[in-house]
Amino acid sequence: MRKVKATNPELIELISFLKKQSRENKAEIWRDIAERLAKPRRQGIALNLSRLNRYTQKNDTVVVPGKVLATGELSHPITIAAFAFSGRAKEKINTANGKCISFADLIKKNPAGSDIKIIG
Repeated sequence: MRKVKATNPELIELISFLKKQSRENKAEIWRDIAERLAKPRRQGIALNLSRLNRYTQKNDTVVVPGKVLATGELSHPITIAAFAFSGRAKEKINTANGKCISFADLIKKNPAGSDIKIIG
């Protein structure tokens, strides 16, 4: 059986970047996130704001190895790094004084990956 790989160039580049940062910073969290992103699309993660609200506290930093969707409300500010955000989810996160950031920004801010929750 033929091995199918991701064809999204942004996703391929992100996985490579995360693996490189894992080696350079000796932080296994980035490799774990890269492996989760490399899974087949049918096993991809789509996470609603209601779940993020339920499993986070105020000012937590969260990584979602997939897409953040807008169902539910966010009642406290959190920082979220994800592969993709729906437009409405970004609006709701910003309304709750939260932040939507890229993986590159998160790694620049916290190269060791300490105090980060992976949800999804």
